[in-house]
Formats: sequence, structure tokens, C-alpha cells
Amino acid sequence: MDSPNKEKVVALLNSFNTGDQTPISYINPEKYIQHNLDVGDGLAGFGAVMKNAPEGGFKANVVRVFQDGDYVFTHTEYDFFGPKAAFDVFRFEDGKIVEHWDNLAAVTPPNPSGRTQFDGTTNITDREKTNANKKVVWQFVDEVLLNGKMDNLTTLVNPTKYLQHNSAVADGLDGLGAALKYFAENDMVMVYDKVHKVLAEGNFVLTMSEGKFGKAPGNHVAYYDLFRLENGQIVEHWDVIQPIPPKSEWKNDNGKF
Repeated sequence: MDSPNKEKVVALLNSFNTGDQTPISYINPEKYIQHNLDVGDGLAGFGAVMKNAPEGGFKANVVRVFQDGDYVFTHTEYDFFGPKAAFDVFRFEDGKIVEHWDNLAAVTPPNPSGRTQFDGTTNITDREKTNANKKVVWQFVDEVLLNGKMDNLTTLVNPTKYLQHNSAVADGLDGLGAALKYFAENDMVMVYDKVHKVLAEGNFVLTMSEGKFGKAPGNHVAYYDLFRLENGQIVEHWDVIQPIPPKSEWKNDNGKF
């Protein structure tokens, strides 16, 4: 582990497995803001979830962990009311966790290329290229996902190396094209309306967005997309898509983003 804040986040998530209470002290009880809409705000909300854990408790396996300034973000495999794939984002102030966002979805079988929601590269490289890689992903999300422009697609995405971990999509631009064709033919939508955050460390970039997904006109969803880059091009992608419940069902007033 190469940073104290990363160590704290991994210890907190591993406490699901061990029952160790020490990592709770890494959360600032006076300022903790919760964006998981199924959980009450503050440390009390976190505690309520833990008290209502099923027999055997929750389990967490941190597959990837990254840091961007005051933010630490993880790609985690959970047993949390069933097997889940998740991204968690934690914001720190003065060495304490003060804010948390996440996106969770059920674990699915391998995709048409045999890839899972968790496998693939984990090694962080090219830290000196963090900002440049952010710009590539910003451009991809803005041009391709938000505005449907395909002019620079093969410049932004390496067409011969692109590996896909979305459970329904195969590798390569052909797999992406087939998925888009299926959506069009079945009156389904995958719309990105707004990007809320872009976080990165080296060759990995995470975007947090909202939009619509599913049978037209689509459900209101949060998109968390993790991209890996090589030589200024996207070469690998993982994602978690989660419906955003109506406000009447929220357990806190902080919003998803």
C-alpha cells in the first residue's frame, strides 16, 4: 500500500470480514456525509446497516484501490445482501473519512468474451500521465457517451486491444457496436446526461455519471465507469449501473452525487 488513506479505506472494508472495530475511528463522526441512498446519514446510518447484517455478516474483497488527492476509490467484490460488484469513493479531510459515494449491482456470469466484473489488470502505472489520461476519458465521455459523436472513437479507444468487463458486452469495438445495435432494435436506451466526477490515478480513470438505462424511456440510473489506458488510449473497461430510487425512498437527503 502506497498511502495512509488507501490503507485506512482497505482496513475499513476488510473490517466487514474481520469484525475489527478499529477502522471505524477513521470516519469523522461529526462530518460523515453518506450518498448511498439506502443508508441513513452520518456514522449512525453506517452503524444501523452493520447492526442489520444477515447471519454471518457482510464480506468484502477489495480488488483495486486508487487515490486522487483527497479521494480514495475502490473496486470491490461484496457479499452484501447477496453477491455484489461495487465501486466506493471516499473523501478525506485531515486524515479522516468525511464523505462516501458508491454504486452496487448484482454479480453476473462472465460476458460473451468470458470476462468477469472483477478480473483484468490491477497494476497501477503511468502516474505521471494521470492528468493526460483524465483528459482522454473526459473527451470520450463527452463526445461518445453524452453526445453520440463517433468521429474520434478509434483515436480514444484502441480498437485492437479494447477489453470489456460489462456483463453483456463482448471485447473490442465490434462488441460495443453489437450492444448498441441490440439496444436500438429492442427499443432500449443507454443515455448519459451528466458527468459528476472524474477521478484518476495513473492508467486508471473512474467516471461517476447519471442518465437513463433500459427499456425506453429508461430508468434514472447512476453510471460508474472504470477505464484503463495505455499510450493515451482506452484499452479496458469495467462498470456498475445502479437505479436511482425516487426521492420519497431516500434514507438521506444528500443525493446520489
